[in-house]
Amino acid sequence: MIKKLVAGILALGAFAIAQSADAADLSVAPLYKAPPAEYNQVYDWTGFYLGINGGGGWGHSYWDANATGIGLSGGLVGGTAGYNYQIGQAVLGLEGDVDWANLSGTKTTVGCPVGCSTDDTWLSTVRGRIGYAFDRFLPYVTGGLAAGNIQANTPGFPGASTTNAGWTLGGGVEIALPGNWSAKAEYLHVDLGRFNCGTNCGTLATDNVSMHDDVFRAGVNYHFGWGK
Repeated sequence: MIKKLVAGILALGAFAIAQSADAADLSVAPLYKAPPAEYNQVYDWTGFYLGINGGGGWGHSYWDANATGIGLSGGLVGGTAGYNYQIGQAVLGLEGDVDWANLSGTKTTVGCPVGCSTDDTWLSTVRGRIGYAFDRFLPYVTGGLAAGNIQANTPGFPGASTTNAGWTLGGGVEIALPGNWSAKAEYLHVDLGRFNCGTNCGTLATDNVSMHDDVFRAGVNYHFGWGK
């Protein structure tokens, strides 16, 4: 009986030692909590902005009475104002601009022996914009109202000038810069329609002079209250 009791005590002691060793091996180290991942805030394009723009244009003017087509080219520079409203990644906006321009051309033909000239000295647009924001990168399409002047001249005659309203359609990209600034580049096709120069341009018949421009320009904008 004594031998059995001693053996039982030894077995119990051995079991207790083994359990203690296993508990030491299985001890749980303090849990490590990873720091929260850094949050990269997405740009919010909502808000008002003002900017400047400049670039160049190429176009075409056609004089109906003497079947004269004139190529146009020149530069333009001016100011921009607009407002964006972002819904998810969609950005809806309204933008207007007024530019000084020097888009002009002259051509001499059989129907216009002393040369016919067409000029555009200012251009303004009011356009809607629809874009899709990839954080700092905003591609967009745009279109709306265009207005500008058309001047038609033939040497020896008074010539004529008018302000015409037409339409414009195009697209571009805008990129958010550090601070409240952004930079953009865009293309616009502008159709200012036509007007009758007639005898002021040396023709007896109705002389409808048209103007179509393709404008490429870049600009920078400052955004007020931009959420970043």
